[in-house]
Amino acid sequence: MSHPYLLIGVMALVTFLIRAVPLVALRRRITHPFIRSFLYYVPYVTLSVMTFPDVLGATGTPLSALAGFVAMALLAWTRRNMFLVALGGCAVVFLTELIVKIL
Repeated sequence: MSHPYLLIGVMALVTFLIRAVPLVALRRRITHPFIRSFLYYVPYVTLSVMTFPDVLGATGTPLSALAGFVAMALLAWTRRNMFLVALGGCAVVFLTELIVKIL
């Protein structure tokens, strides 16, 4: 397809339909608890799925990236503030990179 306006039109139509169909199809409030909780967590899951692959490729080795991710997840799980979580993750990545270079 070498028609850019046709491609742009198809993309616009698909984007419009994705947003308009639920609006038209769902007329009343959603009361089912499972569906409500599912829809509540969709943005967080989507952001995580888009971000996680880049996390593993952001350092020199996937091992240091994974170690930094685990350290940050543990710090966040224990409800530390965001600065401490970022600082701890960076420190673990730095130390892991040093150890990998030595070995």
